[in-house]
Amino acid sequence: MGNMEFGRNEPMKIISFLLIALFLAGCSSDSSQDYTPKPRGYFRIVFPKKEYQQYVSPYPFTFLYPKYANIELDSNLERDRKYIDTKHKKLINMKYLLNMQFPQFNGTLHLSYESITSKDVFEALIEDSHSFAYKHTVKASGIEQTLIYNPQNKIFGIYYTIDGNAASSAQFFLTDSTKNYLRGALYFNSEPKLDSIQPVLDFVKKDMDVMIGSFKWKN
Repeated sequence: MGNMEFGRNEPMKIISFLLIALFLAGCSSDSSQDYTPKPRGYFRIVFPKKEYQQYVSPYPFTFLYPKYANIELDSNLERDRKYIDTKHKKLINMKYLLNMQFPQFNGTLHLSYESITSKDVFEALIEDSHSFAYKHTVKASGIEQTLIYNPQNKIFGIYYTIDGNAASSAQFFLTDSTKNYLRGALYFNSEPKLDSIQPVLDFVKKDMDVMIGSFKWKN
């Protein structure tokens, strides 16, 4: 990594940095409206059996993902690269843009990987993950942030739980703070109505938990 020394063998600095990121901003909800809640009603959904497989690829990471999901390259790869190159001249390695598709639920977990080439790039990526999560505050009723900390596998990050009728209900980023960064964002390809997607959301979020818990860097 050349002369880059930040974060190496300094887990407390990593934790401190992530904790600062946790409290950069908050999201408040307006509870002044007076309304009578209606009982929730859901269509009956038959969920598949939870079985997992190892993601094998030439990419610098691996994890477990459900057998009822498909992982493919982002079809908008070139478009996304142009956007990234325009916004962040230093982010030239965003070449791994993947979609974990859940076809039976009409949902997608978008995954993007970036190699960390400097402290400035690292800080820009952390700030981006925060900005992408909090752009949903207009429709979100609240955003909860949870620290991800697995020093044994050099996995550090933040998990964003976005409540309400936001387009994305869960996002996260993972990093080893020196070489690798991966961001994930879950979207459903339908009008965001929490009452109708809640059972599916809960089901898929368990798969995200398995993915994060099994995630490992190859280098």
